[in-house]
Amino acid sequence: MDDTDRRLIAHLRQNGRAGISDLAASLGVTRTTARNRLERLQTDGEIIGFTVLTRSDAATHPVRGLMMLEIAGRSAEKVSRLLSKIPEVQAVHSTNGIWDLIAEIGTDTLEQFDRVLTDIRRNDGITKSETNLLLSSRR
Repeated sequence: MDDTDRRLIAHLRQNGRAGISDLAASLGVTRTTARNRLERLQTDGEIIGFTVLTRSDAATHPVRGLMMLEIAGRSAEKVSRLLSKIPEVQAVHSTNGIWDLIAEIGTDTLEQFDRVLTDIRRNDGITKSETNLLLSSRR
């Protein structure tokens, strides 16, 4: 994959419905080149699908953060299941390094955020945590 392929993918991330003519113009290539590159990226498995984002997908909670968790022993699966049942936990990721799990949390207020953190910390198996508020996000 070269720079043109990466730029093509970046344009599709912004607008997955962009036409070949629009993609070609934005990349500074011919329509045939844009179409061939898109087909090759699909055939090679670099692009595995297209999706739709709705307004609710794009809307984020005003207070968002990442909570890194250290888990005792072999409790990661149990803690992960518990976290996935908390409505404010938008995703749970396993990871390597110091932290065993990372929970993405979104709430409407700091008070709610604090309550979620407290609830999570009360779970057996969590030995240590660190939380970072997300101040801004870019795509």
